[in-house]
Amino acid sequence: MVEEVLRTKTGIQGLDKALNGGIPQGNIVLVSGGAGTGKSTLCLQFCVNGASLLGEKSLYFSTEQNRKELYKQANSFNWNIEALEQRNLLKIIYFDVTEGDSFIEKMSALIEDFKPKRIVIDSLTTLTDSMLVSGVLDDKGFSMVQIAETVNPIPRTEKIVSKSLLYHLFKKLKLFGVTTLLTTELPEDGKQLSADGVSEFISDGVMLLYYVGVGSADYRSLDVRKMRYTNHDKSTLTYDLSENGINFKESEL
Repeated sequence: MVEEVLRTKTGIQGLDKALNGGIPQGNIVLVSGGAGTGKSTLCLQFCVNGASLLGEKSLYFSTEQNRKELYKQANSFNWNIEALEQRNLLKIIYFDVTEGDSFIEKMSALIEDFKPKRIVIDSLTTLTDSMLVSGVLDDKGFSMVQIAETVNPIPRTEKIVSKSLLYHLFKKLKLFGVTTLLTTELPEDGKQLSADGVSEFISDGVMLLYYVGVGSADYRSLDVRKMRYTNHDKSTLTYDLSENGINFKESEL
């Protein structure tokens, strides 16, 4: 007897259909794309839909936009995330990467306390970049560079240290078994699926978002490049950003 796959619905109709009902529960999924593709919008919509439609708690870590900026973004799509926070269904955490690198310890404590069903880290690119340049050990956490030195005590290039940091982060996230989305920049040369060139191999899924502007028109598309533990649509899906967030074109549904 084939065991049924438990799924986390994104609440975005066309995307859930492409994923055969949703993201397999506990998967760590990379949301990769360039500027203007809607990475943050998709991730915030994932949290809002989980909270408002299913009553599931979401924990949103932002390393680029502060709370005020995220509220402004949400308001542009008519999402009242302040109300969801007041109902204890959503928690937004702004992590200032200039103030140290104890992210994993802080993240773990918040997950254990809040017990979310969904997690977003936006963005993985900013976070790993800050980890690479930080070597400060403070009284609230530990240095990620020191962790990398412990697990990989050999001459270290930036790529080796980055890989060690990412493995440590993904391993910690896996312990919680929470469906997680992580955003990353998609290099324009097309040779990698993430800014670090590593996370696409250790993640459970990769969703690629593209944007092409032609004159006054723009076109956005999404490919599910991989998704462990489920079949998924292999075709390219087109979408737009409306007043309600990301919507997939009717022809794709």
